[in-house]
Amino acid sequence: MGKMKQNKHLSASRQSADPIGSKVALADEIESLKLAKAKSNQQDPKTSKKKLLEDEEFVNEKISAKILAEARRQQSELQDEIDEEDESLDFNHNIKKPVKTLKFNLKEDDNDHKLNKIKSNFAQQQKIRKGSDSDSESDVDDDSNEGIYEQDVQINEEDQKAFDLFMSNKTQTKRTIADLIMEKLTEKKTEIQTQMSEYGMDGAQSQMNVKLDDRVVKVYSQIKEILSKYRSGKLPKAFKILPSLTNWEHILYITEPDVWSAAAIYQATRIFASNLNAKMAQRFFSLVVLPRIRDDISEYKRLNFHLYMALKKSLFKPAAFFKGILLPLCESKNCTLREAIIIGSILAKTSIPMLHSAAALLKIAEMEYSGANSIFIRILLDKKYALPYRVVDAIVNHFVQFMNDHRDLPVLWHQSLLTFVQRYKSDISSEQKEALLELIKKHTHHEITNEIRRELTNSKCRDLEIGEDNNSQHSMDFNFDD
Repeated sequence: MGKMKQNKHLSASRQSADPIGSKVALADEIESLKLAKAKSNQQDPKTSKKKLLEDEEFVNEKISAKILAEARRQQSELQDEIDEEDESLDFNHNIKKPVKTLKFNLKEDDNDHKLNKIKSNFAQQQKIRKGSDSDSESDVDDDSNEGIYEQDVQINEEDQKAFDLFMSNKTQTKRTIADLIMEKLTEKKTEIQTQMSEYGMDGAQSQMNVKLDDRVVKVYSQIKEILSKYRSGKLPKAFKILPSLTNWEHILYITEPDVWSAAAIYQATRIFASNLNAKMAQRFFSLVVLPRIRDDISEYKRLNFHLYMALKKSLFKPAAFFKGILLPLCESKNCTLREAIIIGSILAKTSIPMLHSAAALLKIAEMEYSGANSIFIRILLDKKYALPYRVVDAIVNHFVQFMNDHRDLPVLWHQSLLTFVQRYKSDISSEQKEALLELIKKHTHHEITNEIRRELTNSKCRDLEIGEDNNSQHSMDFNFDD
């Protein structure tokens, strides 16, 4: 009997575990009894909504009265501030300003009406929350808030006219970035042109009229003392920034370049040749470097090493060198042979672009003859440039113009003519060749003339070579037969 009771208890427990009464394996039943069922914390959404609605209550009447009283107090404070500002403006400018009033319609008599309106709006929002989306909620909020605040601003006629000026109906043309850039470029161009006109060829004299600061004059006066005794080492920074200044000629005059040492001239040439453009560098070469070189050669009969290196550095700006040193030296008509030989040695050692040398040859050939001109012509011709025919013709005319000159020409003239014939005998025309042969009959040298005649007679002219090339092209036969 006892065993039966135990079985009844087991069956009851099994039935409680399996309420449906389905047949389950013993192992599965034991496993299901061991594990406890997790309690779900989730609640029914309908019950949660009801609780939320029950929790939400209407605003108390006392709280709403306090809110309205605070709003009225803030309204009065704003009105007082506006009145104070208007009084101050009327006192300062004696202009009558319209009184600005802010009306919020928050009177004590309307408290009950406002409370009822707030309650109705709140109830309406509760209904919308149950079955509408977010867009409809925002629309209801906007409609419910209408009429709560009102504002009344009065504007007189003068203010209205001023307002209309700012709201003009005229359409303005749009300005692009390109228009702004072009405007800035034109402004900069006009500024540079005005500066160049003020500090043009009369640079140092016109800039002297501009008064400098006393501190600047004091600094560069001290630099003058340093440069007069300079041998080597670093230069003052104020001197290094001199080429970047617009009135550098005026400030350079304060330092007195005449008293600079030769080493200071070399360092200054390095700075100005590397930082200035060709036109400004030409000004520095013609005003500072050239007079100092000529004075040194005339005094010591030779050129200082530092000044020689300064001349070599100045050739890094070939256009400035020719326009600021070489051509003014030839145009002065008092250039000595010693000066020409020293400067010519630098020309012979340094590589110079062909176009600059050709332009210099053309200018020198058109000048009045002097011994220094012959030296420069010979040195430039010895560089064996492929000169344009215009330059070659100018040099031929330079020599042929001595046909009617009855003076005994120096050896330098014969040497330059020999150099030209040796280098460019195939670049002259047949007429120029005959003119040169007639020239050496009138102006002869016992050694050089025979060499010039031999070079001319054994040469082919450029017009004959062109004719032979054309004849050879026409006389060529192509035989395509087998």
